[in-house]
Amino acid sequence: MDIEKKEIHIMPPHRMQMAGMFALSMLGVFLLVLTLSSLKQYHYIGSGVAASNTITVSGDGEVFAVPDTATFSVTVQEEAKDVKAAQEVATKKSNDIKAYLKSQGIDEKDIQTTDYSVYPQYDYTNSVCSGGYCPPGKQVLRGFQVSETLTIKVRDAKKAGDLLAGVGSKGASSVSGLSFTIDDQDKLDAEARDKAIAKAQAKAEVLADALGVDIVRVVGFSENGGDGRMYYAKTMALGMGGAMDSAVPPSPEIAVGQNKITSNVTVTYEIR
Repeated sequence: MDIEKKEIHIMPPHRMQMAGMFALSMLGVFLLVLTLSSLKQYHYIGSGVAASNTITVSGDGEVFAVPDTATFSVTVQEEAKDVKAAQEVATKKSNDIKAYLKSQGIDEKDIQTTDYSVYPQYDYTNSVCSGGYCPPGKQVLRGFQVSETLTIKVRDAKKAGDLLAGVGSKGASSVSGLSFTIDDQDKLDAEARDKAIAKAQAKAEVLADALGVDIVRVVGFSENGGDGRMYYAKTMALGMGGAMDSAVPPSPEIAVGQNKITSNVTVTYEIR
């Protein structure tokens, strides 16, 4: 009886060594991924669990500062029989005002046209009554009014009074909306917020001592109260009363005052 013979192929030693190294490498990668996953999971243990025991306190902070920037608006109004004539006069006065402001050190980027409008102007006339009947009145076109408003930002608030007088002498019909602000407002907002947080933290520590508990961490924070800015300086409006004398009138005494910046915060602490 014939015995079937089978060949047995034996892998060369160097190939077996390479296969073993590959298997070890894959095992190492698997263990590394598993380890990193475990560490990541460990890092976030408890972070998603909402605090069950908390106290909530509030605090407010105030900062006072003298404004260093002034803003006001200048309006030129002219009326004529036709639009072109009104525009020519209004444009001349507006350009004179801009030239004056630039001569006083106001940068062009701080002079902005915020309104330009043209309106027809009418006179209302009554018709003559006849035979006990009075026909309705009618509107008669008188001309056109051109109005241009400039908003000026003065980066030295002390110069505001002189500039108000100066633009009046250049043909301004009215000056309005004078207000004072602080250029670096963000810095003051942060200072007021820091004071509010410190006050809230002090309250929380006193409350924790009274309750016999320890503060663990902050789990909630909010800031409210609008933009946290209160201005003591009042706005004002100056009517120029039509044509102005070419001489510069006395500069008005402008009280800059001071601004109060406030912050109100609410902080929630986990306790144990």
